[in-house]
Amino acid sequence: MSVIKELIRTEEDGTISFGNYELDTKSKLSDFEHDGDMYKVKTYNEITKLERNGMFVYESVPGTTVLNLNVEADGMSFKVEGPKDAQITVELEEDAEYSIKIDDVEAGVMKTNLGGKLAISVELEQSEQVAVEIKKK
Repeated sequence: MSVIKELIRTEEDGTISFGNYELDTKSKLSDFEHDGDMYKVKTYNEITKLERNGMFVYESVPGTTVLNLNVEADGMSFKVEGPKDAQITVELEEDAEYSIKIDDVEAGVMKTNLGGKLAISVELEQSEQVAVEIKKK
């Protein structure tokens, strides 16, 4: 397992990684600059949350570590790890359909709500990392 000790960081490929599900108390880091955007992360064993420019991007319950988050106009991709299964909510375009892949397996098509939120469950207990890909239909 590879938690992010610095809470958030930029990777060599230009993506970001964040979160530390091993923490017993809430930790947060604000004003992390990446590609002209300002990020804020809050993380510990119960929840991990990421905001960009004050807007919601990602939340997991319980807390997780997210590796190589890549947000694009038509969706996002990332790897996630944690000690147990997690409910993940992400912000995308509102009222749009997205195809979901988890570890390269089609998990179906889901529609975001009017706020643009999409919730998925990811089984983490039996895996070291799970790859998630969300693409607009």
